Amino acid sequence: MMRRGRKSAVTRRQVSASTTIGRRCCHVCWLPMGVLGLDRQQLAQRNRRLATARHCPTRKHQLRDKLLKSIAKLPIPIQRGKNKRLLIIRPDHLGDALLATPAIKQLRRAHPDLQIHVLCGPWSAELLARFPAIDQVRPLPFPAFVRERRADNAYLLALRWSRRLREAGGYHCAIIMRPDDWWSAMLAYLAGIPRRIGYHHANVAPLLTERQALRHEHAVLQNLRLVKAWTGETDRADIRLEIPLNTADSAFIEGRLAELDINRQRLICIHPGSGAASKLWQVDKWAALADSLRSSLDCAIVFTGAASESKLVAAIRAQMTQAGHSIGATSIGQLAALYAKASLVLGPDSGALHVAAALQTPTIALFGPADPVEFAPWGDPARQVVFASDLACAPCRILDWRDDDPAFHPCVRDIKVDQVLNAALRILSGADAG
Repeated sequence: MMRRGRKSAVTRRQVSASTTIGRRCCHVCWLPMGVLGLDRQQLAQRNRRLATARHCPTRKHQLRDKLLKSIAKLPIPIQRGKNKRLLIIRPDHLGDALLATPAIKQLRRAHPDLQIHVLCGPWSAELLARFPAIDQVRPLPFPAFVRERRADNAYLLALRWSRRLREAGGYHCAIIMRPDDWWSAMLAYLAGIPRRIGYHHANVAPLLTERQALRHEHAVLQNLRLVKAWTGETDRADIRLEIPLNTADSAFIEGRLAELDINRQRLICIHPGSGAASKLWQVDKWAALADSLRSSLDCAIVFTGAASESKLVAAIRAQMTQAGHSIGATSIGQLAALYAKASLVLGPDSGALHVAAALQTPTIALFGPADPVEFAPWGDPARQVVFASDLACAPCRILDWRDDDPAFHPCVRDIKVDQVLNAALRILSGADAG
């Protein structure tokens, strides 16, 4: 997810009032501040100083920026001809890809004859291939977003892929939807795409022909603003996320639920994992919440997660008085089919919560270092609920604090079980009344 400067106090109050059932957490931290020798104000001041330092460009990044400015002056052959194909570059995560789909659908609606291709990470390809507005999906392991150590040199990889894009027929325009991904902008430049649209960010601006200012707003609205010159203004009431489902995925989930003997019970899903440790809630809190939900509602609790998150799910289930169910490994389509049947999906900030929200399933998302103004699940705030700490350093937009003591970063762990439980009961009671 995109990391930007700290939001204003006015915006912080607006988020609390409009996207959170109840209010942001204002209770004591999960670890007494006395243990650290800091009160909450001192802790926030410390973390803000560290975050500011981390957001400053390093010497390596400064050298890279100079190199990009030099590349932008190279006499790259520009693609010519009457080819009217648009390349959308969405290099980042599953949730980011899903939040781009309203803009893509608006492009298709405004230009039904335009060829729309999407270059995305392999992790998003299955999802985006489901959308009829997209003519072709080309998966590419973008260097900044692969979680495994990459063998390829990023610059050589860009040269290889720029040649592939030319050989595939080329494009007359590229839209780079990640505001700060210099590699995507460089790829579009090296591919000789004559019109390159993106954000006015220092990392990418030298390589673009058209630049949009960044605003502190939801990513869905940012994406729509980026394509506004093509589509015109979009009425907010018309903005809707969705995921096309197919019968094979639905049949698979029906079979798995039958195996777990879950047929007529109310279904609540918990997706406890996320791509960053700083986003995770405590195991014992998930276990306590799941137990409370089941005793209050007589519902079935089903945990979801990737294979890499199986140990986390097992640890939570082990602490429950009666272990919840684990659905096991699923494809994105199968996960969507499961969430379509759920009454509620809970979890930290992750792509799974965006999948649930796109199916109009209520969600409760626990936010820490990322900014819910930009990345909360899209939808009615009464159904897509966000909780976040009131620590003044949040959101810091730093996802990797591995070289610092986790005790200094309690923003997600600040959130209390009773807060989430009460919000869940309120959502589900409203569903019953409806």
